[in-house]
Amino acid sequence: MGRPSVSLAPHTARERADEAFSIDAFIAEHQQKSLLRFIACGSVDHGKSTLIGRLLYESGQLFDDQVAALQSDTNKFSKGEDLDYSLLLDGLAAEREQKITIDVAYRFFSTEKRKFIVIDAPGHEQYTPNMATGASNADVALLLVSASEGLTRQTKRHAVIVSSLGVRELLVAVNKMDAVSWSRERFAAIEADFRAFAKSLSVDHITFIPISARSGDNVTTGSRAMSWYDGPTLLAYLETVAPAPRSVGPFRMPVQWVNRPDADFRGYCGLIAGGTVDVGMPVRVLPSGQVTHVASIVVGGRKDAQASAGQSVTLTFADEIDASRGDMIAAADAPMGVTETVTARVFWMAQEALAPGHKYLMKIGACTASATAAPNLQRLDLDTQQETAAATLAANDIGSCELQLDRPIAVEPYAQNRETGGFILIDPETFETVGLGTVTAVGEARKEAAQTRARSSWFGFLRRGSDSHRRSFAKAVSWRTTGSIDTFVLAWIITGNPKMAGGVAFAEIFTKVALYYGHERIWALVPWGRK
Repeated sequence: MGRPSVSLAPHTARERADEAFSIDAFIAEHQQKSLLRFIACGSVDHGKSTLIGRLLYESGQLFDDQVAALQSDTNKFSKGEDLDYSLLLDGLAAEREQKITIDVAYRFFSTEKRKFIVIDAPGHEQYTPNMATGASNADVALLLVSASEGLTRQTKRHAVIVSSLGVRELLVAVNKMDAVSWSRERFAAIEADFRAFAKSLSVDHITFIPISARSGDNVTTGSRAMSWYDGPTLLAYLETVAPAPRSVGPFRMPVQWVNRPDADFRGYCGLIAGGTVDVGMPVRVLPSGQVTHVASIVVGGRKDAQASAGQSVTLTFADEIDASRGDMIAAADAPMGVTETVTARVFWMAQEALAPGHKYLMKIGACTASATAAPNLQRLDLDTQQETAAATLAANDIGSCELQLDRPIAVEPYAQNRETGGFILIDPETFETVGLGTVTAVGEARKEAAQTRARSSWFGFLRRGSDSHRRSFAKAVSWRTTGSIDTFVLAWIITGNPKMAGGVAFAEIFTKVALYYGHERIWALVPWGRK
């Protein structure tokens, strides 16, 4: 595929019409293609930027002036005869001078089969937080491993991070095979090491491809030097891989803003984080547990009958209920947990360690709460994949902890919904992001409390019904026993005959128990006067 070029010659009316038609046809063609988001990660100097730069070049995504600029930059920074493809993505001056990626770079390219958004992540340990940010949006992880160096701690750290952030398809590209004389044995040894390490990772499939990003072997075309490899090229894999579908789940929408332009309109705005919502659908506002129905859905300034995940909408309710920024609107028949305690996998970013008792701001969706780590910290050993007790979590540590919140919030495990189970931790003094995490478990006690709060509302009460029959019967017996003792004492005082007083009290027990039971059941069905 040739590189596109730019012509500056003036166009005739016919040429402009043909060009407009070509653009429309191009757009229509690309709209039909599937989109794959993948992150290129791994240790520093293992060749990520070079590989992505070559993919862009060989897929015809560069204009002639970009190629000329690349040649100029190669002469300036690399002093080599071959094009230095890494310079296409390393845009910062510091990146070009140090030959490392510092910031996350997003690039778009396409082939005849698919569209791609590639995330070029930094490999240096110091910039691991940037890599984790990019991994949260990826469908597939392309993990580069240098054939000469093999697995490093940063390789393992990146693998754990992408796995923890829900990436289930992993491509391990063993790069720089030319540096080990295209050794099949070296490739097999790295594959065996990684498979042993990855036994505890939450991934569905792992694919291994030997490549040389500098020479292009097995990148877009097969390699004559590695005739022993009969699998797909890297590009062929990316064009055909089917990423695990993200869980759609029930309806979820964090309230980002309450829209009140006048006294006649109150709308709740937000980005739908999961599922679909329809007009008339019953929804629950959390953490309060109030239940109502959706009266209307406004999408892009017009009313619609339905909206789904990924759309920004404004919802209006059939009832006047209290909801504000940070609340969660969820399907009434599939509520979320409301808790003051969460267990989470945490990746720590700050130089000052995460320590029990320190307060941080936990931001999850549009909700912000104060969070304190409990003493039971666990640190993950990247070599053994085992967690051990730790006093603190230092910079770049991965571990687990229990977070105590200052108020109940609506949350669910990250495995069920990335948007409602992923969070960041913020230093309350500097307002810098110091950690990110994924919820692994929600406090059960607060789940029950949320259900109790929901049942206390009018709608929740109607769904719950009344007290159980055994409870009503126990209350009737307890009250009647007390009353019968009182009747016996009064009858004895009035008649002076204890036998007659006992007969009256005994007969009263049976008649009054039945009457009280019926009376209690009737009142249990009446919601009036309950708080």
